[in-house]
Amino acid sequence: MTTGQKNALRAAENYLDFTAFSYEGLIDQLEFEKYTHEDAVFAADNCGADWMEQALKAARNYLDFSAFSYEGLINQLEFEKYTTEQATYAADNCGADWFEQAVKSAENYLDFTSFSREGLIDQLMFEGFTREQAEHAATENGF
Repeated sequence: MTTGQKNALRAAENYLDFTAFSYEGLIDQLEFEKYTHEDAVFAADNCGADWMEQALKAARNYLDFSAFSYEGLINQLEFEKYTTEQATYAADNCGADWFEQAVKSAENYLDFTSFSREGLIDQLMFEGFTREQAEHAATENGF
């Protein structure tokens, strides 16, 4: 290993100890830290990360601070450069109660603005919640 590869690998392992990264996201982070593309790719290829588990960790992190629909969580993970397969695995295995997520999302909206029942349901469906989840959320929030 070159010195650059060794340092990039150590940096990658440190990042993964701290938070979740997708393969491409880790490469981008290392490049942001001024590692060469080649050294960043070497580190991502050799850090031993299980990218499915990284996606799952990221999904759980997102759900710790925000409400997401199943579809919305997959979209967010894909935005973070997880593959569709990894993002779907994470959404399928994160343990989220999507009805509860809809209720939380509705509460967040109602904290900042006013909605009619149907307007709230439409907004939640726009976010990717099912009609059933959106209606449940509206009911749980007093509509």
